[in-house]
Amino acid sequence: MIKLTVKPVFVSIILGLSLFLAVVLLSPYTTFLSLSPSVGESDIWSVRRLVEWRPCKWWLHGHLTPFPPKSNGYIRVDCYGGLNQMRRDFCDGVGVARLLNATLVLPKFEVAAYWNESSDFADIFDVDYFIQHMDGFVKVVKELPPEISSKEPFHVDCSKRKGQFDYVESVLPALLEHKYISLTPAMSQRRDRYPRFAKAALCQACYGALRLTRSLQKKAAELLEAIPKPFLSLHLRFEPDMVAYSQCEYRGLSPTSMQAIEAARGDRKPWTGEVARIWRRRGKCPLTPNETALILQALSIPTSTNIYLAAGDGLMEIEGLTSVYTNVVTKSALLTGEDFTRMHGNTKAALDYYVSINSDSYMATYFGNMDKMVAAMRAFKGLYKTLFLSRKAFAEFTYQGLEGKELMQALWKVHRDDFLMGRGSALPDCFCEFKL
Repeated sequence: MIKLTVKPVFVSIILGLSLFLAVVLLSPYTTFLSLSPSVGESDIWSVRRLVEWRPCKWWLHGHLTPFPPKSNGYIRVDCYGGLNQMRRDFCDGVGVARLLNATLVLPKFEVAAYWNESSDFADIFDVDYFIQHMDGFVKVVKELPPEISSKEPFHVDCSKRKGQFDYVESVLPALLEHKYISLTPAMSQRRDRYPRFAKAALCQACYGALRLTRSLQKKAAELLEAIPKPFLSLHLRFEPDMVAYSQCEYRGLSPTSMQAIEAARGDRKPWTGEVARIWRRRGKCPLTPNETALILQALSIPTSTNIYLAAGDGLMEIEGLTSVYTNVVTKSALLTGEDFTRMHGNTKAALDYYVSINSDSYMATYFGNMDKMVAAMRAFKGLYKTLFLSRKAFAEFTYQGLEGKELMQALWKVHRDDFLMGRGSALPDCFCEFKL
């Protein structure tokens, strides 16, 4: 009788323990998300990631598709805007050149007075290194043959094309007819439609073949060496033109900041009333330095953290950050006055990029061209302490009236979830998801 009584109990206990272990082992995400550490217990980087983005094997170690016997002509990529926008467009153009079986001519970086810029591709990037590391991916030439060099390229502007735009149908005929075209890539082109040999060329150009010139890399390495370690690189965007372009209105800014914003607005007036609330809740409004400091505190980033400020000229309200985080350094403070005043916008952006891809950690208050490039390059290098601060979450929580500890906890949770799932940490075109 005793055996008959004990055996069912024993079996029940074993079955219960097995079920519990199965739930724990098979549901790490649910179990982990149920934990809500108090602000200050650990910083965001201590969160165990569930997903990483790594370079896809088909790109890094895949077999290169041989070139067709004859090239269809020559393509020059025309790039506009800031450095990272031009870099993005150039990478797209490399993929298009391979897609259309064209020979790539070195790109043209358009002079832009707005960006205080006059540097060309060869002033920023090592041309010989690029050509060498694109071997097998796409044909590249420094100079055109005599029969082509004497004429201007036929320009094909795809920058405004949207929807089901196809380069083969829309651009290849012009290439075959004129043999030499200049191309402004489409902003909304779906790269997932590319064959893999074209995607591989794009990926190699962006992450394996673009290196700063030796002189610029030496300057960037000196800047990196001068920054106290370990450090967080923070890409903070709160310049007058950025705020004016967002059409957002802010209260409590200094008269100097308000005047600068009004001067930059032009005809772009700020939204008001319900439209302004909807716009802000959609995450369209740049974070102020003060809001940025609050989110960093919510993520338990110590106020003694060394922070390199990767930012453009004219950053407003910086005291909102530096009054809380006192160990903030900038390139203008670390470089000699002569070096800094001689630099153009692209050179400064190149320094910020170099420092950011080599920093111990990286955060950004926006998800612009630089942030996408930096995040992907950090993933390429195996550096995963990368996070984008959520403007949308901050706006939503403050709209709900959250404040104090309740706001801090909410900000912690939403950023923790982004970090552990690797959201925004790399562009999916060249990187594949790895579950940890």
